[in-house]
Amino acid sequence: MTERSGPGYHLVELGESRWYGDEDAADRIAGVEQISAEYGALTQRLVERWGEEQVFHLGSLLARAVSGEGEEEVPEPWGEMSGTTDHVHVWRVEERWVVVYVAEWGADHSPQLMAAVTVIDPP
Repeated sequence: MTERSGPGYHLVELGESRWYGDEDAADRIAGVEQISAEYGALTQRLVERWGEEQVFHLGSLLARAVSGEGEEEVPEPWGEMSGTTDHVHVWRVEERWVVVYVAEWGADHSPQLMAAVTVIDPP
């Protein structure tokens, strides 16, 4: 299970990682559909609790980090998130951000439902 903490944030995988081996395409599709259903159910529950979420698109963060444009360094956990997804759903809860997203680690690894709690504002 993926779990990381740093100054001002905690990031965790909400389930077990799975490496693909001999599964066929149907197994992979079923796994993606399962993660999608869990993601939808979790975001719905959080909307019921804290209201409508904001969607932040992170693609430009990764592009800036890779190209080296500007002097801006992307703070964690936003840098790590931008390396595995193009968008996140966030809620502002008092002084913290609650973030959920689906991380894509590569073709040989199943997508993972992830969550973060951070006091670091989105860049």
